[in-house]
Amino acid sequence: MPLSTLPVLSLADTPEAFSKAIGDSFRTFGFAMVKDFDIDRALIDRAWDLSKQFFDLPVDEKRRYHNPAIAGARGYTPFGVEIAKDAKAHDLKEFWHIGRDLPAGSPLADSMPPNVWPDRPEGFQEVFSELYRQFDRTGATILSRIAVYLGLDENWFDAGIEDGNSVMRLLHYPPLNNVEGEAIRAGAHGDINLITLLLGAEEAGLELLTKEGNWISASPPEGAMVINVGDMLERLTNHVLPSTIHRVRNPDAQRARFSRYSMPFFLHLRSDFPFVTLPQCISADNPDRYPVSITADDFLQQRLREIGLKK
Repeated sequence: MPLSTLPVLSLADTPEAFSKAIGDSFRTFGFAMVKDFDIDRALIDRAWDLSKQFFDLPVDEKRRYHNPAIAGARGYTPFGVEIAKDAKAHDLKEFWHIGRDLPAGSPLADSMPPNVWPDRPEGFQEVFSELYRQFDRTGATILSRIAVYLGLDENWFDAGIEDGNSVMRLLHYPPLNNVEGEAIRAGAHGDINLITLLLGAEEAGLELLTKEGNWISASPPEGAMVINVGDMLERLTNHVLPSTIHRVRNPDAQRARFSRYSMPFFLHLRSDFPFVTLPQCISADNPDRYPVSITADDFLQQRLREIGLKK
């Protein structure tokens, strides 16, 4: 089946039907498109508006919320800081990170700094705190379906994502003028986390790399989101569910003067989660690639160094 026929799945289907559909799509493509998710449409629209308002602020004002010491974990990361693993040029983007608010005294606080909130635009904290909560809930539902596909109890991931280090990213790719060399909006990369939930962008550009080595558009239709396997889930499943390389290419000349915005939610495991390859994903034909266990935070810190957010 060619990748161009990637189906749009419905979260309103029975749990059994959706479990098989998204598991098969992940196994084949590393990606899926999903509609009928339980995230408020009016809230999403408000979030798009607030995201654009924030990125329209003066650069000096936005930089007040940048703290290099926390490797981009919260708040603002300026244009041109992040770089895809093994890339030669930095990405042409700026972004804002919102994470989980931990309970007082949490042992995970050392690896999950508190959120940073801008003074403006008005309503920013309220809207994005609620959107984070709804993304988190939807991601947990999808993981429960993936667990069943893998032959696990539907609640298997619950303990691993309780107080997980999940991050919502507000992305702005500014208009492009006279880009030279190899710089593109987002270089070819795999995501670090378990799964990514990505709301569609007005401007095209998201592409994924097929097993045949072709770049294919992965822009979702109206009302759907893109969901993809991250490197953590690939590792946990011993590559049964592959983390697929993807990128955001530069627009053609007609669209270069327009900004592109997107809003991915990177669903992470809790920092102290130990990676142990799932036994049902190990076989004579697929021996365990990861016999040495590390924690989710060890894995994250290694990858943050590779993409230039941590020195």
